[in-house]
Amino acid sequence: MNRFAPLLFVVLWSTGFIGAKFGLPHAEPLSFLLTRYLLVISLMTLVALAMRAPWPRDARHWFHIGVSGLLVHGVYLGGVFIAISKGLPAGVTSLVVGIQPLLTAVGAGWLLREAVLARQWAGLALGFVGVALVVSGKLGSAFGMEALWPALAALAGITVGTLYQKRFCPSFDWRTGAIAQFLPTAIATAVVVSLTENFRIEWVPDFIFALAWLVLVLSVGAISLLNMLIRRGSAVNMASLFYLVPPCTALIAWLLFDEKLAGMALVGMALAVWGVYLARK
Repeated sequence: MNRFAPLLFVVLWSTGFIGAKFGLPHAEPLSFLLTRYLLVISLMTLVALAMRAPWPRDARHWFHIGVSGLLVHGVYLGGVFIAISKGLPAGVTSLVVGIQPLLTAVGAGWLLREAVLARQWAGLALGFVGVALVVSGKLGSAFGMEALWPALAALAGITVGTLYQKRFCPSFDWRTGAIAQFLPTAIATAVVVSLTENFRIEWVPDFIFALAWLVLVLSVGAISLLNMLIRRGSAVNMASLFYLVPPCTALIAWLLFDEKLAGMALVGMALAVWGVYLARK
């Protein structure tokens, strides 16, 4: 299982676009996410109590796990959903967030004192070029800074959150840790929703499917794998996996929605895979 965990994480994380594609037309972005967070908290509380999972050992541990969750989930997911809802193409969003492995490598050397080898730098750069080629066919849509700022906030959230978790709370139980991460995320999101949205949700089949998928597959499955990979590997190794998300998402979109794959996209996929291989070798 450990050997295939990175690949499984990439596949599960890549399916997150299904939630946005099916759910966002029927709900405001943060209202959608708040509903997701509350369901995850309820589900994981039942799981933690039933399995008698160990809870964070003290207030300091609760705090660090909560901050990491607020950054990785609240800022990152909130930024992505708001950006897409404001008209930023998914390809552009992927490209903006795709800078994360390079920023994480800089932070890993500066904050975590991790040695980043020349081969890894080359792999990270190659991976970014691959991601750019994959999404290059979707960069033609016009958009304003109003849509771009949330994507930049998402980039900052996932980068700082990954480094923070690796530095201050790399190890915690995945069941109770999810509760500790999503509680402050839900509280902060609820405050923003009360100020900016009307909690509009249409409970149609597409939205219910999207919500169930994001809760069970993403928030339980993919997030548990993310926490495990952060705990067991270096920050650079972990972050490099995000280069595989846009190519994997493009493949899923081709299989499910018959979205076209240009020749440059195929070249980009190969470069992204090779770049991740160099970064993780």
